[in-house]
Amino acid sequence: MNDKEKAALGSIAASAALTLAKAVVGVLTGSLAILSEAGHSLLDLAATVLTYVAVRVSGKPADAEHQYGHGKVESVAALAETALLFLLAAGVAFEAVQRLLGQQTYSVEATPAAFAIIAISIVVDFFRARTLGRVAEKTSSQALEADALHFSSDMWSSIAVLIGLGAVALGYSWADAAAALMVAVFICIAGWRLGRRTIDALTDTAPAGITERVAAIARRVPGIVGVERVRARPAGAVLFVDLAVGVNRTLPLDRVATIRDRLTRAIRAELPQAEVTITTEPRALDDETVRERVILIARNSGLAVHHVAVQALADRLSVSADLEVEGTLPLAAAHETASRLEEAIREELGPEVEVETHIEPLPAALLGARDATVARVAEISEALATLASGVAGLGEVHDVRVRETVDGEIVNFHCHVDPALSVSAVHDLVDGIERGLRRRFPIIARVIGHAEPRRAA
Repeated sequence: MNDKEKAALGSIAASAALTLAKAVVGVLTGSLAILSEAGHSLLDLAATVLTYVAVRVSGKPADAEHQYGHGKVESVAALAETALLFLLAAGVAFEAVQRLLGQQTYSVEATPAAFAIIAISIVVDFFRARTLGRVAEKTSSQALEADALHFSSDMWSSIAVLIGLGAVALGYSWADAAAALMVAVFICIAGWRLGRRTIDALTDTAPAGITERVAAIARRVPGIVGVERVRARPAGAVLFVDLAVGVNRTLPLDRVATIRDRLTRAIRAELPQAEVTITTEPRALDDETVRERVILIARNSGLAVHHVAVQALADRLSVSADLEVEGTLPLAAAHETASRLEEAIREELGPEVEVETHIEPLPAALLGARDATVARVAEISEALATLASGVAGLGEVHDVRVRETVDGEIVNFHCHVDPALSVSAVHDLVDGIERGLRRRFPIIARVIGHAEPRRAA
């Protein structure tokens, strides 16, 4: 049994005991104020039973029919309690006015038992209102909050009854009816406050300031370039948050997913009860380069490009790129793919842009291979060392691997390079060795050289 259910059951027991005691004392003394309090307590008993049922149902997980959970069952229960409150207030007020106008004959006795039961009621209502309020705040339970509000108002109405009994003891018989009327006023105030909160919950009214708070959290998350929309609605103990944020459109999907997860964790860190749904919308940033835009266009078309070169001519831009396609694709189909990409780039950058694509075959997704013989590896290693010795800035060639495939030999090697050289310079040096090796051994299909910065002795 959870905290909400324990609090609801304790409230049921207290309401039942107070209802019985007030009813007995009210009948014996003829006090309308005490009888109205008994009626109020009877209503509280029905309300707490309703609350107990509501908190049990609201704790059920989401299902096929209630995909957002059962949290609003508590709001429905609170709305029913509100209606009962106003109904009781109307009955008590009518009877009190009848007595004040002298249209009913009645006799009230201010007995010690009457004072005792009202004093006990005040103490009980004080402590259970505090207990229910604490549990309601901890669990965000609207039904328990409604009960806490009830018993808080009960305490003040009981104080009014106590004052009325004191006045009756001093000889002011009309004070009992006046106290009953005051009880009706307290009941109406409690009903109004509870009804307003319940209707807000049922009509998905967002908690005050929650939109600004969620937006502020989102803006602090790296990678979020804008907050487009924030919506929130409570449902029992859960706060459903739906927001749309802008992200750099050049980011790959895995980076976008990381940003979304980071944002979800940030919101739940401050709002543990939040159930978050995030939509990311691509945004073009002001500092986006032409190269980034071309790569993005290709990626959105499901294509891969590399070696994107952008030239700024006097009156136009010139863009060239290597387009990777399946090696088994017919040239006509590959050319059509390239033409679509070129047209998409012109649509993005302008019709005057000069676009050229170089079609390159992709290697097989999985190529069967086996290690070459030791003698063959030694032969290629010696050739690589000879080629590297004639290049300034290049050092020891090591970790040479040679694999035989149906498409020819594939060679991998590492070499040490002057760490002060630029990446472009190193690429040219290593590329020269790769070309020299393939000229010497035409059977080699591909050479992959890995440059490592040479460590100081």
